This record gives sequence, C-alpha cells and structure tokens, in this order.
Amino acid sequence: MQQLSGQDAMFIHTENMGMPQHIGVMSIYDQSTAPEGLVRFKQILQLLESRSHLSPIFNRRLRKVPLSLDQPYWEDVENVDIETHVHHIALPKPGDWRQLCILASRIHARPLDMSKPLWEMYVIEGLDSVRNLPKGCFAVMTKVHHAAMDGATGARFIPLLHDLSPEIIDVGEAPVKIVERYNDGHMLSKALINNLRKPMQLMNLVGSAIPTWRRIQRGKKEQDFATLEDKQKTLFQGKISPHRVCDAVPFAFEDIRAIKNAVAGATINDTMLCIVSGGLRKYLAAKNALPEKTLVSGCPIDVRSNDEQSSGGNMVGFMTVSLHSDIKDPKERLKAIHDASMSSKAYAEALGPRMAVDVTNVLPGGMLSLALRAASATGLTEAAVIFNTVVTNVPGPTKQLYFCGAKMVDGINFGPLLPNVGLFQIVYSSVMNKVGTISISFTACRKMLPDPDLYSACLEESFQELKVACLGAEAQKPKVSKTKAEVSL
Repeated sequence: MQQLSGQDAMFIHTENMGMPQHIGVMSIYDQSTAPEGLVRFKQILQLLESRSHLSPIFNRRLRKVPLSLDQPYWEDVENVDIETHVHHIALPKPGDWRQLCILASRIHARPLDMSKPLWEMYVIEGLDSVRNLPKGCFAVMTKVHHAAMDGATGARFIPLLHDLSPEIIDVGEAPVKIVERYNDGHMLSKALINNLRKPMQLMNLVGSAIPTWRRIQRGKKEQDFATLEDKQKTLFQGKISPHRVCDAVPFAFEDIRAIKNAVAGATINDTMLCIVSGGLRKYLAAKNALPEKTLVSGCPIDVRSNDEQSSGGNMVGFMTVSLHSDIKDPKERLKAIHDASMSSKAYAEALGPRMAVDVTNVLPGGMLSLALRAASATGLTEAAVIFNTVVTNVPGPTKQLYFCGAKMVDGINFGPLLPNVGLFQIVYSSVMNKVGTISISFTACRKMLPDPDLYSACLEESFQELKVACLGAEAQKPKVSKTKAEVSL
C-alpha cells in the first residue's frame, strides 16, 4: 500500500466538498485504419485487460485511515472487473460537435465512484455529423481522479493505451505481484508515528522559510519580480454549481510558432496565454463585466526532479501570471505577458518551486480536511480571489497514435474546477495526421459560463487579431467554423 502525499490528498478533500476532482481526455478515432475497418467494443475491453498492469491507476482504490487521522492510502485490488468501468453509448442524432460537448460535460460533471479504482471510460459512437471528421469515427472519454494523476503523469499514461501504428503490440503478461494490505490497527499506528513527526517537519519548513523570505525581499528590491495584489473578481469567481460546459478550439502549431517568433523572447506558452487573455477580454466585455485592472491566471508547473520523472501522483507548483487583459493591442499584450511570465518564474524560484508540495505534506490529514470543509461551509473559499482562471500546459504525443488500430484524429481535454475558480483551461499540443496542432480546451461552471460557443468564438477572434498584429494583415484568414463565426460579439 502506498500513502497519498499531502497534495494528492488535497484533491480527495476537495472532492468531499461536493466538487469532483477528476481530470479527463476525450480522443476521437478514425476506425478505417483498423483491421477490417472496424473496432468492436469487445476489442477495446480486451486491450484494456491486456494493458491494465502497465499503470497502477487501473488496479488500486482509495483506503481511508480510521477517523481520518492521516492521509489515505492506495490499496491494490485483485481481479478488477474492467466492464464495470467501461461504458458503451451513442450520441443522439444529428450527432454534431455541440451535442458531443454537451454529453461530455454531463459525463465530466459526474463524480467517480470512490469505492472503486478511480477511473472510468466511455466509448461514444454516432459522431457522423461532428465537424471535419470522416464517417464512422468514435470517441473514447477517459476520467481519472486528480489524486492519482497530474498533467505530467497523464502525458505518460495516455501512450500506454496506444500504439504507433495500426498494428496492436503485445505488451506481455502482467508480472506476479504480492498484494500488500494494512488492517485498521496498522494504519492507526502509522498515523500516530506520522503525526508525531509533523512538528519537526513544520519546524524544518519554518526554518527554510527564513531564507525564502530573504530571497523574496531581495528580488523585490532588485525588481526581479513584483507580487500581484488587488486581484479582480469576475464572472468566474463565486460558488461553483454542479453543472459543467466544455469546448476546444484548435490552432495550427506553425501559426503559433510564427506569432511567438515575432516578439523577442516570447514562448509558445506566452502566446497561448495571450490568446486566452484576449478571449477573456472579449467575453467579459460582451457581458459588460470586464474589470479595469488585469486578470490573473494560475499556471501549474511540474516540480519533479530528474529522479522523480517516473513517479505518479501530483508534484505541482503554481505560478501566478498577469494576463494583462487591460492592454487592448494584442502584440503589446504579448510583450507584457512575456515580461510577466519571466517575473512569475523569478518569484517561483525565489519562493521555491516545491513550497506548495512541502506545505501540504506537513499538515495532518484530518486537520487539512476539516479546514477545507470549514472554509467551504462558511463561504471563506469564495472570499479571496487567488486567480481568475487556471491555464495549464499539457504536452501531448509527438507521434501519431492508434487505439485498437484506429487513428487518433481529434480530441478535447477536461480539468477540475477549484473553489472560487469556475474556468479551467488546458493548452494541449499533439501530432495528428502528421500535422502539429495545439488547442485550448476549457471546462467551466455552467452557471458562470452558460454560452461556451461565445467563449470559443472569443478565443478564435483573439487568435486572429494576435496573428494579424504580429504577422501582418495578409495573415488573416476566414474562420472555418460557421457555427462560431455566426456568434455575435
């Protein structure tokens, strides 16, 4: 049995506040490349059975410590019934992109069964009217609890279920594994030992905070960075409803690269943040809700060392980056966001990238859970604005992938909403049909963002304006999506 880290357990405690904390991906496949041009549901089950030993995510469930006196454990499960985790459904006619997003939003809004291994999968047929897809495509939507996986872990998990050609590779038999189990008494004794260590761990953390404070003060004095204060409250702050909306807006990677090359020092991530900033600016302006001061994004960063690259779970730090949504000119906004990103990186280095991990590890599990519940019950989680949205960069496959012989041709990603943050956005890069693509997928509270088509159109318009500002008017091209182009801004 493996105990969850404090950061892993945070997602379990947040889930207990009525806010599902799983992440997800929906990939769309062209089955014409599969043997006989057809993928059967039985073949998918067989593939999952044959590869379930490649990741512990498939075969372990949560085991809580009695009285919540310590962080929970992962407990291995023997003979997991794959069919109880995999569902086969069809999209109602006419089966277009909007219907697919509505269905995916409803699936994503449902919590996982916490008594089982924390994953499930939906095979979705009936996509013949979805945008730009060949006939006969199907989708596979996978949900995994965030306690078991962050973005970096997910980037390693997805390829395990895929091949690099239509030929399905035999990955071999599962190795013999000794299942370790703790009884309640054993867990309680370990909880006592762990909690007795907490004061010393806290003292060590406080001791390390002194040089951290000095680094931050020196950085402020030398103007290496500036702290972001007076964060604005927007439509995306407040009590999160149980309902979700989602969409994804794709871009050609070569366009994004050309834009970032037009501004000295700018990165792909800076460029995508600029598109998000412009999209938020347009959306909130259309609602007469654009603050005068800039919006702020939380940007998760992987803080694993070289020796920890293969570790699962979560090892995530956070940068808080100004989106400079108060700057109208797209190119000037990109320059400002690049400077803000450099400042945020300098601040994160001064603070220590693992600070968020270390803080959650020194807090006793029961205290952390109780504090989060109390904050939720009293409304404290909605009182302070930490950031307006989350924008995370998730690297996708750099080669064409195949699932049961079917070629991956499209997709969308899903993130969890956080207390007081009702909009989560994922920048996802991948290779499909030998072409590099990059997209912005977003998951939002339906109460806060009831019209995802409008926000998608705002992101597309933001991209087009940034492209013209950086590359010239000749770079402008008409929108390819009639539905989104018809949305009035």
